[in-house]
Amino acid sequence: MTISMYRKICVTNRHLAQGDFLRQIERVTAAKPTALILREKDLTQEAYEELAVQVLAICREADVACYFHSQPQLAVKLNAQGIHLPLKMAASMSCEDRMRLPCLGISVHSKKEAVEAQKMGAAYIIYGHIFATDCKKGVPPRGLAMLRSICGSVSVPVYAIGGINEENAWQCIVAGAYGVCMMSKYMEL
Repeated sequence: MTISMYRKICVTNRHLAQGDFLRQIERVTAAKPTALILREKDLTQEAYEELAVQVLAICREADVACYFHSQPQLAVKLNAQGIHLPLKMAASMSCEDRMRLPCLGISVHSKKEAVEAQKMGAAYIIYGHIFATDCKKGVPPRGLAMLRSICGSVSVPVYAIGGINEENAWQCIVAGAYGVCMMSKYMEL
């Protein structure tokens, strides 16, 4: 099996990009992931918005859904296709405000959080980290058994994240994941 058989989301990290970041986004969108989450959490609000306008244009041109990370007002303002939030941020919003957001995704780290995210109206959940990854050095992975448990506890799609590559993505799908998220693979295309 190859990764092209799975639903996949690219999570960006411009610090891992090989060369010009916008050129990297063009390569990513040419690979046709299901969606791209513009993560870039270290940018100021102004810098994120400037980058978001450019990335959103590239995604629209390639017909790839673009989700903003932790920027709900900007997602509405720029008409992004979705928004991805950490659970605590989603929980701090009113139900009415969450319902106004486009395609709300929520990151979770436990079964309890997955159930809570679903109750909050998440259209999808990202759970991880599944395998060892440099992004979480020294933090033990949660593993496939827990992924299976998470997938069985909610009815919304669950995307697995963390240390996922071409060789192990299928294990996440077999465990019940709707798809996978990858950062390094896409930032190094």
